[in-house]
Amino acid sequence: MIKFVVLLITCFSATAAFADHPGVVTKGERVFRKCRSCHEVGEGAKYKVGPALNGLLGQKVGALSGDKASKALRQAGEQGMVWDADTLEVFLKRPKKLIPNINMSFSGLKRHEDRGNVIAYFANLGHGEVPVAKDPEVPADVLAIEGDLEYGEYLAASCTACHQADGSEQGLPSIVGWPTKIFVTAMHAYKVKVRENPVMQQQAGALNNEEIAALAAYFAALK
Repeated sequence: MIKFVVLLITCFSATAAFADHPGVVTKGERVFRKCRSCHEVGEGAKYKVGPALNGLLGQKVGALSGDKASKALRQAGEQGMVWDADTLEVFLKRPKKLIPNINMSFSGLKRHEDRGNVIAYFANLGHGEVPVAKDPEVPADVLAIEGDLEYGEYLAASCTACHQADGSEQGLPSIVGWPTKIFVTAMHAYKVKVRENPVMQQQAGALNNEEIAALAAYFAALK
């Protein structure tokens, strides 16, 4: 039976993922004003309360903060989390859902349109210079597998020894409520060893497509 150490969300190329977030740059700039008390952008931008966000898309989490990165950001980056359109969609909605224990007063943007527009604004600022290993694209027929919730609950019995089913944090990121596409893509990246966590490579490699789909469905259904 599997036992998860950590599950991080998928990393797509910033360009491909951004196609799903066609927000208006000018509107995104206006929404971003809420962030300017802590973050600067543009020419001459410097670290303020948080890092300057030029070139955010494509950067490994924590990279822009350098040695000022918090433990939560460092851990996320070390495990392969990257700022792309999909991670930002989750983060901008509820930061601590994506990165537990992050030290931010920002509670999130409730409106999907606002999040999409901010992502468009970030994309317009340019991409980062840190090379990113991209997760392999999961075939559409695999993503379309409808997971069996009861089977997923059975498989998750040992997962929840580490990841709490109520979404609480005990040193590991919560995986409660993750979108199934993100969950499935991440697990397949571990299976083919694009993601480098050796324990997750072993555990994901022992699962077939139906089992991964079942786990994805179960954790996505938890609130």
